[in-house]
This record gives sequence, C-alpha cells and structure tokens, in this order.
Amino acid sequence: MNLKNKRILITAGPTWVPLDKIRIISNIATGQTGILLAKRLKAIGAKVTLLLGPVESGCLINKKIKVIRFKFFKDLKKLLISELKNNKYNILIHSAAVSDYQPKRVYPYKVKSNFKEWKIKLVPTEKLIDLIKKLAPSSFLIGFKFELNITESLLIKNAKSLLKRIGLNLVIANTISNKDYKAYIVDEEVKGPYFSRVDLAKQLINILKIK
Repeated sequence: MNLKNKRILITAGPTWVPLDKIRIISNIATGQTGILLAKRLKAIGAKVTLLLGPVESGCLINKKIKVIRFKFFKDLKKLLISELKNNKYNILIHSAAVSDYQPKRVYPYKVKSNFKEWKIKLVPTEKLIDLIKKLAPSSFLIGFKFELNITESLLIKNAKSLLKRIGLNLVIANTISNKDYKAYIVDEEVKGPYFSRVDLAKQLINILKIK
C-alpha cells in the first residue's frame, strides 16, 4: 500500500502496574522499536500517532508525530479504547511491552517498609492485543512476540501461534540472547533474521508498502 497519508497507530514502551500508592512493577523495555518505526513512517508521509510509555527517549521524537504519553496499564487500555472508537486507523503496530501480570490487591496507601516479608499475589492482565483486534477488526494489525534466550524454531512457532490465535496480519518475533538482538517478520512466510532494530524497521516498512 502507499503509506503516504495512511493513518498509523503505534504503541511503544513499558506499562506500569501499581503495588501501592507509590510503588510499581514494570519492565526494562525502551520503546526504541516503536519510536524508530514512528519516525520512519512519518518521514515517508504517514500520519502517525504514537502511544508512548514511561521512557526517557520520548524527547527525541519528531515534533510532527502525535505523541500521547501513558504510564500505567490501565492508562494504555483507556487510550486504546478512545483512539480506536474515535478514529479509523489503516495500520496498528502494537510494540508496547505490556505487563503480563498485576497484583491481585493494590493498596491505596504506602505500605510500611518495616515488614520482614511482603507477599504479593499476581494475576494475569487482560491481553490488549485481543482488545485491539476487537475494536479495529478491519485494520492491518501487527503484533510483537518477545522471548528471551530461546531457539529460533521455538520463537517462530510461538509467533505463528499468536498470529493464528488472534488473526493478526503480521507478527514481529524478536529475542535477545547473550546481548545479541535478533528478529523475524512472520506471516505465511518467515522473513529474517534481522540483527538490529534499524534493519527490522526498514524491512517491515518495505513489506507494508507492497501489502
């Protein structure tokens, strides 16, 4: 497709889930892939909206990109519902590292620091990729599957499972092993590996141009 003037929504960065009034659980995602894609797609004329989590690199983004910041899982969910109900996007790229678990109980105050032990029970969070598919069934939807220190065959198998379960158009399967980055673009075929986020972004945009 011609990406000029196409409306594209990208999620990027980590999400927080609260433990109490001041403490959180998060992850170490940087949002680099989503930010890079937003910049490159904007450079070729796409209309990009970036939902960006709590990362420092947000200040480096092209000011012409519409950036909406969030911190918590619940904030990203609300933003997705609002954006997808009020706007029609041609392409959705869900690269955010969404929290998989959240505390069953969240304390509405600061828990005291003098306990010898604080047991926290975690329960699964809602899968936002399912919500996105439900709210925007006709959009071209790209999901991400990240695994750590995993074999190539199992990484791709898990990506294909995600692709089929949700009915995605593409899945980016990526991993880090011994600090080395590796990614594949998965649909009916498997393309890659790509050994940097820059190469991945370039190839993904090339693929989108011919879809």
